[in-house]
Amino acid sequence: MPMFSNNDEAVINKKLPKELLLRIFSFLDVVTLCRCAQVSRSWNLLALDGSNWQRIDLFDFQRDIEGRVVENISKRCGGFLRKLSLRGCLGVGDSALRTFAQNCRNIELLSLNGCTKITDSTCNSLSKFCPKLKHLDLASCTSITNLSLKALSEGCPLLEQLNISWCDQVTKDGIQALVRCCPGLKGLFLKGCTQLEDEALQHIGAHCPELVTLNLQTCSQITDEGLITICRGCHRLQSLCVSGCANITDAILNALGQNCPRLRCVTHTSADKFNCHELEKMDLEECVQSLSHCELITDDGIRQLGSGPCAHDRLEVIELDNCPLITDASLEHLKTCHSLDRIELYDCQQITRAGIKRLRTHLPNIKVHAYFAPVTPPPSVGGSRQRFCRCCILL
Repeated sequence: MPMFSNNDEAVINKKLPKELLLRIFSFLDVVTLCRCAQVSRSWNLLALDGSNWQRIDLFDFQRDIEGRVVENISKRCGGFLRKLSLRGCLGVGDSALRTFAQNCRNIELLSLNGCTKITDSTCNSLSKFCPKLKHLDLASCTSITNLSLKALSEGCPLLEQLNISWCDQVTKDGIQALVRCCPGLKGLFLKGCTQLEDEALQHIGAHCPELVTLNLQTCSQITDEGLITICRGCHRLQSLCVSGCANITDAILNALGQNCPRLRCVTHTSADKFNCHELEKMDLEECVQSLSHCELITDDGIRQLGSGPCAHDRLEVIELDNCPLITDASLEHLKTCHSLDRIELYDCQQITRAGIKRLRTHLPNIKVHAYFAPVTPPPSVGGSRQRFCRCCILL
């Protein structure tokens, strides 16, 4: 009898106890689990057992995912599910997430980044049913308002990390409600929340002593006065981004140096009079010395950088986000930089996977952060019915 067959009495099912098979299945990703579920009746039960679905990332299927898929997953996983990413799943709305919240009450990490259909109703559901929620990503969910933050403050007191970047309806009132009831906040991402003023920062400084990461990029109304309250109240701060905040001056450096000794990363400021002995990174994005967002930088500039006297042995990190003119040739110029540990290549449209692979042959341990958009599935032939991958049909 073959080891694998459609016969439920296959040798592997006889020889291995269910508990051991479940343990093996627990190491498989979503695609492999769905494939295994189609092997036989017994494997279907094993593969779709809720204990194997504690961590799910559906980003690769974002164009196929609709609300019913999320509802089906939530019913299958129940209390087992701890982490779910629906990043970019535009077809998922409030109704599906209400069903999800009702079924998955032990969820700890949830990413709804770019799920533009959701509204305050989703946060009300999470508040009502998901008290263990610790990490929530609502970036680019532009319908979110202060009501969402008030709901989260009432029902999710364990919240440690919240991303509401580009939720530009949020004001100081929402921030005040959130921080007063979530004292354990360690990461707060407010990029593009353009209505926030210094008063919002005063609330954060007064109520977030555990804060480690704060992103205020393009929060154009904040000033040194508001940031000083952050420095005085958030002594554990390690990463601060104020890129695009035109009213911030060098005066804030003294406050950071005196009050935030653990600071390791500052984005968009200068380095004079700095007294943070653990400082590891200073990103001068959008300044004249920067590389990120320098849209006229070319492969020749990277060639000169890579051939510099210090680059071979001392260059550790290079950020080239949003540099549209650089190509794989730039990666070739960096292959002799033996200390290079990390390279950022988001939105570099001419960089390819093949170029990154060639770089890794010379620098096998380098961390490469890049993004390649998933290929849009072709439309179904002979009709307007949406095409779903087999995994989504199974789910």
